[in-house]
Amino acid sequence: MKRVVIKIGSSTLVKDGKVDAVFVGHLASECAELMQSEGIQPIIVTSGSIALGLEVLGLGGGPRPSDMPTLQAAASIGQVGLIRQYTDTFACFGVTVGQILMTRATTGERGSYLHARDTIERLLELGVVPIINENDTVAVDEIRFGDNDSLAAMVATSIHADLVVLLSDIDGLYTADPRKNEDAELLNTVSKVSEEIEASAGGVGSRSGSGGMLTKIAAARVLMAAGIPMVICEGHRKHAVSDAVHGEQVGTTFFDATTNGMAARKSWIALGGKVKGRITCDDGACTALLERGSSLLPVGIKDCEGTFAAGDPVDLVDPQGRLIGRGLAGYSFEELATTMGKHGGRTFIHRDELVIF
Repeated sequence: MKRVVIKIGSSTLVKDGKVDAVFVGHLASECAELMQSEGIQPIIVTSGSIALGLEVLGLGGGPRPSDMPTLQAAASIGQVGLIRQYTDTFACFGVTVGQILMTRATTGERGSYLHARDTIERLLELGVVPIINENDTVAVDEIRFGDNDSLAAMVATSIHADLVVLLSDIDGLYTADPRKNEDAELLNTVSKVSEEIEASAGGVGSRSGSGGMLTKIAAARVLMAAGIPMVICEGHRKHAVSDAVHGEQVGTTFFDATTNGMAARKSWIALGGKVKGRITCDDGACTALLERGSSLLPVGIKDCEGTFAAGDPVDLVDPQGRLIGRGLAGYSFEELATTMGKHGGRTFIHRDELVIF
């Protein structure tokens, strides 16, 4: 292990509307020990700015506001206290942190994505722990379900991390929601995201956060394709990160040992930009994509949804609606609408611009 991305959910970080200083202290101590004794390079992807800001504004006790200006104002206020807590706490252990605020608008453009990657790389070379969050104060489309799980996966693939640890308010993936079904069993390892695995994931998690198990499963799908193990575990478990680094059984580990990983550009295709469309492939096209590594031709497309232009990311699903891949559209939805299901059309997604999950 060398590089470990640690994603912290709001439900783990925020306690009674404030940063859980005890938790951050334990995290800082653990990171410092791993850095000093084993040369580990931790990267932290943090949530919590909106939850903290809402508490400062006196809006933390009721339902989460839905209007964008209020959420953005809360993020602006909360981010200040959040980075202060990380800075002061890590400094107590002799560790410097650096803040990076990102949006999909930035990472969706290949050049700026590479600049962000280079910044993280340089911070790590300097012995600094990057503290990464979405820039929720300006990114209207990004204050939504599951952004930081995807962000953690994107960061991990861009810098070729060795492990991703998601610190959550639940100790892993169960066969059913353990809060509703006492017979639910914890899954120790997952090597393939099957229909049963997806069915076992619930909806949005705690009130303070914006993600849930579904977004973690989506992140796991990409990381497994990239050959990067991902662990979901209870955030307040003692030595959770260290145990995961050392291969101890902690929560649920997602890893596909059969994958060869993804090239850097395909990692960007998988996570860099906002998905603009959904393409339903017929059975023949699915077989060609999954088993033969083929490109996607319009004759194998049954339906298309969304509004996308050439170069935009689109999801590919099978006839049952199951996600099988993501790629860059070769042309617009208007042109595809006139050619799908027909022979002789131009390649819609070339295999070099396609990621199969």
